[in-house]
Amino acid sequence: MGTQAFTPTGNTVMFTANTSAPTPVQAVSSTLGGNQYRILNSGTVTVFMGVGNTAAASTSNATVITSTSSTIPLLAGTDEILTFNANAYFTGITAASTAVVYITPGDGS
Repeated sequence: MGTQAFTPTGNTVMFTANTSAPTPVQAVSSTLGGNQYRILNSGTVTVFMGVGNTAAASTSNATVITSTSSTIPLLAGTDEILTFNANAYFTGITAASTAVVYITPGDGS
């Protein structure tokens, strides 16, 4: 059985990560249960991405990792498909500089 190719199920959203986290964006899926996301860090620096069921939760999860954190590091140029709760909120922070991150809800890999 083969792996299903990624199929977008909602509009792409974006945020520009900086040394302080910007207002979170919500990636809304147009299908029930759409909980996979294609995430692209188009910048030249690592983004420490915060994800949550609410905007506040995603902001509190966006921290530069010093020892342990719920943050997900996205290396520069990273193009990942990750699974979270449906209709999640996203934001991110960098140690220095800025990076644009694009998020598309969908299904598949």
